[in-house]
Amino acid sequence: MKRTIGGRAAAAMIVAVAALPLSGCIYAQIPEHPTSSGEERPAPDPTSGASDDPAGEASEVPSAVPSEASSGETMSFADGAGVSSAAYAEWGDGFFADDGWTIDEPDDGNGGWSYATLDGTCIAQFWQGDLSGLPLVAGDDSTSSDALLAYALGDSTTTADVTPYASSVLIGYGAGSNRSLDARQVWGEDGDWEWSITARAFSAASAGVYLIIDCEGGDLDAAFEEVVGKNPVILHD
Repeated sequence: MKRTIGGRAAAAMIVAVAALPLSGCIYAQIPEHPTSSGEERPAPDPTSGASDDPAGEASEVPSAVPSEASSGETMSFADGAGVSSAAYAEWGDGFFADDGWTIDEPDDGNGGWSYATLDGTCIAQFWQGDLSGLPLVAGDDSTSSDALLAYALGDSTTTADVTPYASSVLIGYGAGSNRSLDARQVWGEDGDWEWSITARAFSAASAGVYLIIDCEGGDLDAAFEEVVGKNPVILHD
């Protein structure tokens, strides 16, 4: 089953959040998958339209979580101030040999790829890369993560648009299912279609990751728990 997630939600912020099941939610235009229209989605550099990944090479889907990652690691928004300027972040690929998920789109060479559940009800889109073109706030990874959410939402969405509707969540970090990395999230729904975007920026390194989960007829909450539990973020110096 093949589908894209662009164009199905209203391209506007819903102020009357009381009408939604949870507070802090938005309906907004979701970006097309990087290769769904035959064109690569540029990395977030509004000045040039594209930028390299933090390592200076096209990103590849990592085949395993690095052995040096520790299950005791934590990374709050405040901890981000101590991250090396040379660090870069990537997703550990826990779906590489998972029987419940299959590759939807392979690595696009620009930091993005996606997996789908076998029944096609949920798609998880991963992105990792350089954030040097975004309005990051030094020492404030929460606000910088909102800037990355705004980029993922696309159009003319700004950090200020996102912040009132975003909430903080924990996602996997280091080895295993250790849920100890602060991230920011927005979500929306339209009938039996639900989506969420989760992002973490590391301002000190101008690097970050985001995750879009798109479910139509599937369980978004369950998909999110499985995705972030099996695909932790790895921070490399």
